[in-house]
Amino acid sequence: MGSRIVNSVTPSITSQPANQAVTEGQTASFTVVATGTAPLTYQWRRNGTAIAGATLSSYTTPPTTSSDDGSQFTVVVSNTAGTVTSNAGMLTVSSTTVAPSITTQPANQAVTAGQTASFTVVATGTAPLTYQWRRNGTAIAGATLSSYTTPPATSSDDGSQFTVVVSNTAGTVTSNAGMLTVSSTTVAPAITTQPANQAVTTGQTASFTVVATGTAPLIYQWRRNGTAIVGATSSSYTTPPTTSSDDGSQFTVVVSNTAGSVISNGATLTVTSTQPPFGHVFIVVEENSNYAAVIGSASMPYLNGLIHQYGLATQYYANTHPSIGNYFMLTTGEILTNDDGKVPQSFPVSTDNVVRELVAAGKTWKDYAEDLPSVGYTGGNSGNYAVRHNPLAYMTDVQNSSTQKQNLVPFTQFPQDLVNGNLPNYSFIVPNLCNDAHDCGLNVADTWLHTNIDPLITSQEFQNDGLLVIVFDEAASDNTHGGGRIVAVLISPSSSKAAYQSITLYQHQSVLRLMLEGLGVKMLPGAAATAPTMWEFFTFLPPP
Repeated sequence: MGSRIVNSVTPSITSQPANQAVTEGQTASFTVVATGTAPLTYQWRRNGTAIAGATLSSYTTPPTTSSDDGSQFTVVVSNTAGTVTSNAGMLTVSSTTVAPSITTQPANQAVTAGQTASFTVVATGTAPLTYQWRRNGTAIAGATLSSYTTPPATSSDDGSQFTVVVSNTAGTVTSNAGMLTVSSTTVAPAITTQPANQAVTTGQTASFTVVATGTAPLIYQWRRNGTAIVGATSSSYTTPPTTSSDDGSQFTVVVSNTAGSVISNGATLTVTSTQPPFGHVFIVVEENSNYAAVIGSASMPYLNGLIHQYGLATQYYANTHPSIGNYFMLTTGEILTNDDGKVPQSFPVSTDNVVRELVAAGKTWKDYAEDLPSVGYTGGNSGNYAVRHNPLAYMTDVQNSSTQKQNLVPFTQFPQDLVNGNLPNYSFIVPNLCNDAHDCGLNVADTWLHTNIDPLITSQEFQNDGLLVIVFDEAASDNTHGGGRIVAVLISPSSSKAAYQSITLYQHQSVLRLMLEGLGVKMLPGAAATAPTMWEFFTFLPPP
């Protein structure tokens, strides 16, 4: 594929809500800081129940009562890539006053002669809190706020110690000392927080920030790939809406004052496209074989060759026994039935399914079934055609639509569509009872794959944007995880990691999710919505 693949960054909480202690009648405020692809949405919860209207990054309670004591406050942060729930902040409500406690001590300050210095303290305790700043142990007249700014410093102020006494009716506490260093020369800039890499999708903006110290005033100039950006002269810079041409750009900032300048590290901007990873996806389902009977088997040299070249899920398990429940899981995300005798007329399926979501998303599909008696056939078994292996024939979305029924076609049409460039976005391929290894040996199934599927894999269209999944429906004699350990091979010439083997536990609902998400379909039927994703097999980032 020619373009990069989209990824949104899931939310991540960088500052959790802190416990709060108040007395009855006071309010309490909880705050979270989160990162991730904008826009981020917030929903605060009290003891697990959503709080109406509490949808900002901070939440302030109503005036508290004793019944609020011990309440737990969490917040769910969401975007299009996912959600994350914060740790709980506990609210303590007491009927007596709480003595002051200092949570953030005054920090040392360094200035040059003629500059001012500011000292700040953060304290908790029952309001009202009063403050009295001291210089070298002597109270400073009028310095009664949580912050204190000195007059312009002189050399005699060098080494002075600043403390603050915080008081309420329950007691007092004295802070640590913050030292003031006064120098007669300016201090060159130094960067304490470098700009961070940013990842966005096309059309979004990206923001870069630097934190620097040094004698004020500090001057900033941002650069893109070494060239100064006009007007980008603040400590933060936000790009215009991005395009694919911005991908890989390097952003630096030069920080200057009268004593010198320093240039930051480069931060890389990654811009991904919003187009789906695949244009065409295909699935071929083989029958009733244990994992160990297939891997390395001399009866299946072609399939093992694909495994050595592309991707293998080594811990893939069928959902159930016998066949039909697994086929429904691959197409509806549900087992629905374990009765292989069900036929479309007696068991119409109206639950959400792959056809419904493909059509709703404007995607095309076809079901290529070997030995299907005719186009649009939704009847029972016929010769080597087993209807239980063709789940799309059961869907009411197909049965009740003359247009959709025309997408049920004999497999003889597959090579014609391949040659003529008429393949749909989604293809469900159904070999007959012999060629899927149900009634014949693995060597027969392997020869059929080589003859009929290799032309697909080597075609230019598939090489450009194709995904093929070859998976067995169930194991022959294994009941592990429901239907036993089976082989699942993932093939994408444009994006497969070479000879990749996964140890993640997967089942059929993950294949359903992969194929729909790979085409850009957002709505996922049944268990596919929460199934483990299979993007580890590919070189690109997963879709948002």
